[in-house]
Amino acid sequence: MAELNLRNATAAAAEPLLRVERLHKRFPVSGRRGSFLHAVDDVSFDLAPGESLGLVGESGCGKSTLVRLLTRLLDPTEGRIIFEGQDLAEMPARAFARTPQRAAIQMVFQDPTDSLNPRYTARDTIAEPCRLLAGMDAAAAQARVDEVAAQVGLPSELLSRFPHQLSGGQKARVGIARALAPRPRLLILDEPTAALDVSVQAVVLQLLDRLRRELGLSTIFVSHDLNVVRLLTDRVAVMYLGRVVEVGGSGEVFAHPAHPYTRALVSSIPGQGPRIRLEGEISSPIDPPKEVCRFQSRCPAAQDRCLREGPPLHPLLAGPGPAQAAILLGVHQVACHFPRALPAPDAPTP
Repeated sequence: MAELNLRNATAAAAEPLLRVERLHKRFPVSGRRGSFLHAVDDVSFDLAPGESLGLVGESGCGKSTLVRLLTRLLDPTEGRIIFEGQDLAEMPARAFARTPQRAAIQMVFQDPTDSLNPRYTARDTIAEPCRLLAGMDAAAAQARVDEVAAQVGLPSELLSRFPHQLSGGQKARVGIARALAPRPRLLILDEPTAALDVSVQAVVLQLLDRLRRELGLSTIFVSHDLNVVRLLTDRVAVMYLGRVVEVGGSGEVFAHPAHPYTRALVSSIPGQGPRIRLEGEISSPIDPPKEVCRFQSRCPAAQDRCLREGPPLHPLLAGPGPAQAAILLGVHQVACHFPRALPAPDAPTP
């Protein structure tokens, strides 16, 4: 725990590689003039160099939209995306594709089959970002392909094959190599093993963790597998209906979840004590009232205040655990009027 606390404190003190400030994305609702679906709503967080941030939440909570905003595949409605001191939100998504920052922010996609061009060999796929984003000539691009293929454990004899000639794990390695080829500083992993067999998932996850540490990459890891997020990330952000409802050190959040929604998520992990089952209707993301907590309709700890005042994300003032846990309190934040109102989960198994 002491090592984890020190790492989180160091990351918090470092100048962030990425700073997201009050980011919003609203989509107009067809047939309802003046109505908007709030897919990402007032999201803010920092990411330090070399840090790994997990992003979790139910399907439809806004994770994928947030990822598309950060990779500049989608324009935000408002807010700032500051990467290495420059606000990327100021430029349209189409213009961003022609900037040097495009090479610095890369993504590993969820389905390695759908994300690979069936007409390209593995070598062609990995070489393309070298030429288009890093400006390498043919010889330099080929040398870089060989280098990064070795890093991801892709044998050279497979580089001449097309996607349909590769296994799921091999295609995943091609996707990872493609993302690493232009030497990014931020790697966004969108459920990178969700489409793989269980027997292959652990190997690919270990590869990603090793590459992050060896190359000093900052990563944002999107996943529904809470145990994987707990083990492979430094911090975790929990999203619900477009908002971040809790963020903090992964060890702290999973051991002492403060938001009732986070507690329900953690209780779904085997060995975490009795399962907390959420009842009630999910609030609509279309024009949600600011004065109401979005989770109150399903919250086992909801009170009258939750219907009158939407809770902002704020630091925890106190928490359980040993004295060294106090170092995390400044970075463990929760959007709840009554944090830790539910019973704590059992201690996670390492």
